[in-house]
Amino acid sequence: MTTRALRIAVVAGETSGDQLGAALLAALRTRAPGLQVRGVCGPLMRAAGCEAIADARELAVMGLVEVLSHLPRLLRLRRRLRREFLAWQPDVFIGIDAPEFNLGLASQLHAAGLRTVQYVSPQVWAWRKRRVRAIARACDLVLCLLPFESAFYTRHAVRARFVGHPLADQIPLDADRAGARSALGLAAGAAVVALLPGSRRGEVARLGPDFVAAAVALAAAMPGIEFIAPMASPELRALFERACAAAGVGAAGARIRVLDGQARLALQAADAALVASGTASLEALLCRCPMVVAYRVNPVTAFLLLGLQIVRVRHYSLPNLLAAETLVPEFIQKAVTGQRLAAALQAQLVGGERRAALLHRFRDIHLSLQLDGAARAADAVLELMGTP
Repeated sequence: MTTRALRIAVVAGETSGDQLGAALLAALRTRAPGLQVRGVCGPLMRAAGCEAIADARELAVMGLVEVLSHLPRLLRLRRRLRREFLAWQPDVFIGIDAPEFNLGLASQLHAAGLRTVQYVSPQVWAWRKRRVRAIARACDLVLCLLPFESAFYTRHAVRARFVGHPLADQIPLDADRAGARSALGLAAGAAVVALLPGSRRGEVARLGPDFVAAAVALAAAMPGIEFIAPMASPELRALFERACAAAGVGAAGARIRVLDGQARLALQAADAALVASGTASLEALLCRCPMVVAYRVNPVTAFLLLGLQIVRVRHYSLPNLLAAETLVPEFIQKAVTGQRLAAALQAQLVGGERRAALLHRFRDIHLSLQLDGAARAADAVLELMGTP
């Protein structure tokens, strides 16, 4: 009797989800070599053998209000995926990040009898905590990247496992700063700041002009400083370059070199970074790069989340959440201005005991997340499927 190969349906949201998914698929294939995978993915997951039904960039929508204009398209995609997955009958569905999209799909598939996993917990511990009930109904298992998340689910009787963060495994404990600078053509002794305004169009549109303004202000205070700005796509590069041109960057004295990708290399090379809140802030921590974090969403979204106190957390950036204290400066909404960001960056560039202590804390957090996360996630998925 022939046993068919394991089938996994997957939906990964944008660049970070594609990275996580690719690492997970690689780990799964070492355990189940004939594995078949189909779904929504990016280039890394396609390279890892995922058959693409749609591209992960289709889910790159941020904020409550912003989603509304894309809602008809997203609902059509979800209906299509439901039909295709139910016809294909995978052994498990794995939603990677993109919880607003994936949990709805997981609920439908779970009701139809499929096993379902959410890889990357939504921030249910920070806002709309009642969603944990819906997650319990939609998912057989939640794979958590951060240690405090699994404890939250345990308190609510939801099956969850802390697997560590794959980025902590991929990034070495001691980055090769000299090698990164050489690869990017940066002088060994130059003062360098990396600018990462986000991987979504909305993020770069909202934060790009203030990041450029911060570079201009910092260049005036610290002549000779260099800026590198890795962009996730040609579209985002063009958008950021328009912000540079609008600010007259060349005439203002700031030297900003825009890169195609190479975000990790830029963070390893830089003395400090200005980053959008999200995965980039964790990547900066893992690269031992002191940072300033900024976060801005649509004003209506901000009112709903902050003004109505739907979000109730002391910190927003991942370094501060993981440390449970203010390790790095973070600025939100109207507090995000070029002058404030520049002043905070200048403070981060100062050496001495404070900087050494910060880098030591970064290392400790790195170690706490370095658990071979993709392998642990793969083992948990196969355990759920009853596969030895």
